[in-house]
Amino acid sequence: MSDIRLILVDDHKIVLDGIKALLDDVEGFDCVATAENGQKAIDLLKVFDVDVVLMDIDMPVMNGMEATRIIKKEFPNVKVISLTQHSERGMVKQLLDCGSDGYLLKNIAQDELADAIRKVKAGESAFSEEVSMSLAGKAVEKNANGVEVELTEREIEILSLISEGLSSKQIGEKLFISPRTVDTHRTNLMNKLDIHNIAGLIRFALKNGYA
Repeated sequence: MSDIRLILVDDHKIVLDGIKALLDDVEGFDCVATAENGQKAIDLLKVFDVDVVLMDIDMPVMNGMEATRIIKKEFPNVKVISLTQHSERGMVKQLLDCGSDGYLLKNIAQDELADAIRKVKAGESAFSEEVSMSLAGKAVEKNANGVEVELTEREIEILSLISEGLSSKQIGEKLFISPRTVDTHRTNLMNKLDIHNIAGLIRFALKNGYA
């Protein structure tokens, strides 16, 4: 079986060097090129025959989101894995809408990264555990102090309805639960996220793709 041919895209050379070193130690991978932004990655795809692109999100010139959208349109056979430090639900949803085939966090271990690339090359999807939780109806977010907290499916539902301006009574009627239960979930949300009023919850919902 031939090696999986990769392009690594990140605007930090130390990150590119680190990922390349990790994959060079694993049999079956060939890092044919690196790029410091999305536009450079697209230019390289016109030159190299590539199976998978490992794509950062926050980059100058062209970010990973826009580059992924263009690659999936112009090079439909190329797989794209978003490799980032962002686990926010809203960011995950946006990248998947752009056509990303996988979404991995940069704290991933060498063997997990290699397995994810193989899965995506084979036509499957690959997600870090935190991202899978988000897609399964749970989400890992950072509160106001930068601490990661887990939101349940019900809390996500209520947060979304709060952002629509609904009262506890209206939310309760919509979800077939009591207004008191809605209030309990709202209090739990505020405590988890370290947010102290409804306006803060609405801002959080808008920022993170729950609205």
